[in-house]
Amino acid sequence: MTEFATALAGRVHRATETLHALIYFVPEAEEELTAVGLRPGRMPYFASRAAPMGAVPAAVVAATFYNFNPDLIVKYIPRAWTLATTEDILAARLAAVDRAYRRLLPFDEHGDAIEELAALVREATTDLAVEARPLFAGHATLPWPDEPHLVLWHGVSLLREYRGDGHLIALMDAGLNGIEAIVSHSASGRGFLDEVGRTLRGWSEEQWAAAKETLRGRGLMDGAALSEDGLAQRAAIEAATDRLDRAAWLRLGEERTTRVVELGKQLSRAALMAGAIPPGVFAPTAAG
Repeated sequence: MTEFATALAGRVHRATETLHALIYFVPEAEEELTAVGLRPGRMPYFASRAAPMGAVPAAVVAATFYNFNPDLIVKYIPRAWTLATTEDILAARLAAVDRAYRRLLPFDEHGDAIEELAALVREATTDLAVEARPLFAGHATLPWPDEPHLVLWHGVSLLREYRGDGHLIALMDAGLNGIEAIVSHSASGRGFLDEVGRTLRGWSEEQWAAAKETLRGRGLMDGAALSEDGLAQRAAIEAATDRLDRAAWLRLGEERTTRVVELGKQLSRAALMAGAIPPGVFAPTAAG
């Protein structure tokens, strides 16, 4: 009777993703990361997310940041490692999380939910296997913070990277390379808005258009939207990702996993209402 874990995996991800991803949008992140030597702009994102793996080459970052243009990554990695140590980068990122959570989710208002969800995600992510999950493995080597809101962020980040690593396995099995994966996801209406996805991931208009044409040639897109086959492929990818993501929820059980969904939705909604992520980034259905 393990079906519940697969069925709930995607719901947990959608409920908790904002609580992790807000660090890529809040102003505190650039403030803290530039203070230790990184350059403003895109460098703080690449350096802070890759830093748990150590001062790795650009090729490793490109391999794990699957749908980014590798030519974009080499603009920032490995130069970032010459400007700040990975230890300083990770400390700065945690300082940014601390400030952002205190602003977006003040403890006097959300403390009980933060403490409960932090305990649940910490238990869920303890001793998850690291095989074939490089970003998760890097994050899993980091020490747990002490304060509940930082425990929560670290826990949901582990969940995000564990699922993300599994998602790349599903994308490769489906035959989608990096740009095809992001184009397909944007066309599904459940990810970035089309132009936002192209710009954030560093692809040119020509590259983006060529990827769309490739997907049309495979019968996966019809005009600007996914075809029936394309929608079926996305559904199969998400189903495979859910199966690869179920270990944490088998550990917690159905009742407590459902509680993670409830608390995640509650706190994510509050963070979004407080301005955690700018409007106009994700498609309207992406938070479903």
